[in-house]
Amino acid sequence: MLYTPEHQKLRQTVRRFIEQEINPHVDAWEEAEIFPAHDVFRKLGELGLLGINKPVEYGGMGLDYSYSVAFAEELGRCNCGGVPMAIGVQTDMATPALARYGSDALRREFLVPTIAGELVSSIGVSEPGAGSDVAGIKTTARKDGDDYVINGSKMWITSGMQSDWICLLASTSDGKPHENKSLIVVPMKENGVSRTKKIKKLGMWASDTAQLFFEDVRVPQRYRIGGEGMGFFMQMQQFQEERLFGAASTLVTLDRLIAQTIEYTRQRQAFGLSILDNQAVHFRLAELQTEVEALRALVYTTCERYVANRDDFEIVKLASMCKLKAGRLSREVTDSCMQYWGGMGYTWDNPVARAYRDTRLLSIGGGADEIMLGIICKLMGTLPRKKKSS
Repeated sequence: MLYTPEHQKLRQTVRRFIEQEINPHVDAWEEAEIFPAHDVFRKLGELGLLGINKPVEYGGMGLDYSYSVAFAEELGRCNCGGVPMAIGVQTDMATPALARYGSDALRREFLVPTIAGELVSSIGVSEPGAGSDVAGIKTTARKDGDDYVINGSKMWITSGMQSDWICLLASTSDGKPHENKSLIVVPMKENGVSRTKKIKKLGMWASDTAQLFFEDVRVPQRYRIGGEGMGFFMQMQQFQEERLFGAASTLVTLDRLIAQTIEYTRQRQAFGLSILDNQAVHFRLAELQTEVEALRALVYTTCERYVANRDDFEIVKLASMCKLKAGRLSREVTDSCMQYWGGMGYTWDNPVARAYRDTRLLSIGGGADEIMLGIICKLMGTLPRKKKSS
């Protein structure tokens, strides 16, 4: 996949925005453990950056997904992981199903202002007892007249302390676990919605993360996205964009960390030589940069397949591979770079230390590494066959 001049113009716009509107404030936002999502998203919305691949009739740019990958890649220039993650929730995790399957009225009520940056959104899948096991969620939405009445809780919700609505996965019947779930738009101002104090995490400090409770929350059935019982299927589709976005957003981050480490080790002296002059160091950094380029090629290949046919089932395997490799490579790069920074790398505000904490989430959120391996093995046909019951 080759970026065109139009892709490069988009990247330049994102780069300027990060330099002017995000990076000068990152340290303060990390300290506060929250960033002003409404303010940042409104500015992103004014630039059209929250609806790059969304339909033009709802305020989006209507571009193919390669432009979203270019956007995600450029977000790696942020000096933290929390803000790009929250942006990704808005663009590639909470809104794909709404944009694709929502009714016209629902899209005009929620998608249009979300693309404009007037509303902040969250995705509500994980629960205290069900993370990667999406089929095991316990939150329910029972019909009562023309409404759904929702009860349950959601955990690890990005932007949960300040979002205006959540794309909620809930069981709407007592049927089979993969066939009884629906995605429902739930305004966070509704009676019965409560947010706990933001969760204190190892990393991603600038992004607020909440546990949410729903007690007899009533929303109209017209807030359901698509057909009833199709929620699991639609969420699996949303996961592909989430995983591809997450992998793409690590690329420039890893480039940047390697470049910073090269500069630091070139200046740092030990035993009469710069650290970089040691073959073990410059060979290792070359190896890591090669791995980043290999990941970039995999992301681009997956994106090409997705642009050509987003219903291509091969995308599931490729996107899972992207996420698996991105999570593991992020751990490898940040750990290696920290080693070469020595004691300075172990200080809290060091860029490598922050990336070490922030990128660790990639192997957990949106489906853990073990889930990615299971998906890949299933699609390769290498999982053990289930024994027939006698």
